[in-house]
Amino acid sequence: MKLVFRLLLALCVLSMPLAAQTKPDNTKVNERDRNNAKPTPDKQVGNRSDTETTRLIRKAVIADKNLSMYAHNVKIITKNGLVTLRGPVHTEQEKQTVEAKAVEVAGKDHVKSEIQIVADKATKGKGKS
Repeated sequence: MKLVFRLLLALCVLSMPLAAQTKPDNTKVNERDRNNAKPTPDKQVGNRSDTETTRLIRKAVIADKNLSMYAHNVKIITKNGLVTLRGPVHTEQEKQTVEAKAVEVAGKDHVKSEIQIVADKATKGKGKS
């Protein structure tokens, strides 16, 4: 019986038109990174101090299990001691938490936040009856 169910399930999935399948959230080009004037992680200078600053902030963000995957994936770019935070998070609280972790490592005057708050697609429209 389990084998029949698995075969039917596989057949259903394989027969779905590609357009009906939900694409991953990251399939579109990240518009924030189209502007060459904006810092991106691949343009971070490889000096030891900047690399260590980024590493310490990333470690603090990842260690916070209360943050969403979006917050864990915020771009952290350090160039000449200036930290730029970029990317989406789900809530203002997450934004403030990531910013605070960066400030703790780099100092208030050395952190620029470009973090954006976006609604979670899974919870969008829920909660109101």
